[in-house]
Amino acid sequence: MFSSFPMNRFLIVIMGALLEWVAGAAAGPPPAPEMANQPNLIVILADDLGYGDLSCYGNQRFETPSLDQMASEGMRFTDFHSSGPVCSPTRAGLLTGRYQQRSGIPGVINAAFQANRHHGLSPEEWTFAEALQGQGYHTAMFGKWHLGYRAVFNPIHHGFEVFKGYVSGNVDYHAHIDRMGVQDWWQNDLLADETGYTTELITQHALSYLEAHAEDRFCLYLAYEAPHDPYQGPEDPPIRVEGKVVSNRYEPGRIPRAYKEMVQTMDQGIGRILTWLKSQELDRQTLVFFFSDNGANRNGSNAGLRGFKGGLYEGGHRVPAIAWWPETIPSNVLCNDLTISLDVMPTLLELSGASVPANHVLDGLSLTGAWTHGSLPHADRLLFWSYGNYKAMRQGPWKYLVQEQRGHGEELYDLSDHLDESRNVAGQHAERVQSMRQAYERWHASVMAGARVQDTSRH
Repeated sequence: MFSSFPMNRFLIVIMGALLEWVAGAAAGPPPAPEMANQPNLIVILADDLGYGDLSCYGNQRFETPSLDQMASEGMRFTDFHSSGPVCSPTRAGLLTGRYQQRSGIPGVINAAFQANRHHGLSPEEWTFAEALQGQGYHTAMFGKWHLGYRAVFNPIHHGFEVFKGYVSGNVDYHAHIDRMGVQDWWQNDLLADETGYTTELITQHALSYLEAHAEDRFCLYLAYEAPHDPYQGPEDPPIRVEGKVVSNRYEPGRIPRAYKEMVQTMDQGIGRILTWLKSQELDRQTLVFFFSDNGANRNGSNAGLRGFKGGLYEGGHRVPAIAWWPETIPSNVLCNDLTISLDVMPTLLELSGASVPANHVLDGLSLTGAWTHGSLPHADRLLFWSYGNYKAMRQGPWKYLVQEQRGHGEELYDLSDHLDESRNVAGQHAERVQSMRQAYERWHASVMAGARVQDTSRH
């Protein structure tokens, strides 16, 4: 068959094909094809910000003009919840789109060496950053991680190409030292401290990253420290020293003033990011989603909701949330549907075109229907919380709650009647209590079956 094909030409063709194959192998697999309408994605997380800490949610103590404008130009959620009432669990749920119990992060990863400081989010967990990388997105994270102190748990091992920030639950806003006296400011998986106020550093790194990737498809995760303690405004001095465990002490009147400055500095930074997106005409190509990791403690405002951070009354986990995407999300609209931070990952996956691996369970649901159809198609969904000896679930307006360690009986609230959970009607609705108890038990058995076991060793 080669008689009419000169040998030298044959060799040239073969060598050319071989060189193309070698070049392709060296370059790796081709990038995933992009959807024509893939938006840029920015997830912004506040820390311990209460339901009533923004003026668009009724704060009368101080104003938050940037987030107020974001809400007026987008969608404000009124029944949005963090999947946990404290930091680490919510962050695990956000990153994986699954109840945090599945990934072995049911509670806080503590800074204390004698506690679970060695624990973290396993690199085997599948995160939204990894999913988006597979769709051709550039990924970066700036700010608070709190899903593992050891380098093996660093964000760069969870799908983020770039990380600058801290891995503990909180740091001195100026000295960047955690509460155990350990220096904690990283560039990727290497300690690399830099001068600056954490909130402003996070904003500056975000803007620099955006400028560098203005022509790319990007996913940016910004995890601000504000308004978590220590309570320090931009002009306050450092209060922690390396090598020394320090108890935070504040002069009278400092906390309200510092709290205001902390929230407003974050608000200003978010405003700068939105302004940059508009100036580059990227606002119509970018979804920005903002929320808090749990409710406020007693220094903040939960807008009259019962309870605080660390508990499972509404004040512990009902949080402010705003979605902004000009010309896609209608302006100045409310979403009153029952929603949760676990819904963020499915939303990002749908918008990016990413597929969920076979047999992989996501517990959240995409929020895109809220702005494309005006409501979500899962009005009767069930949501669950478990933290320590607290148990809770929602079904529509009904809230079921058990506080085992305090010897309380079962509690049931109709939030459409008493949002402040001031009237326990469990005695009047025995069948509903039984039904919700059984639903909770089925859920708990389901998430714990095959759940990752928390490492209790010390290494």
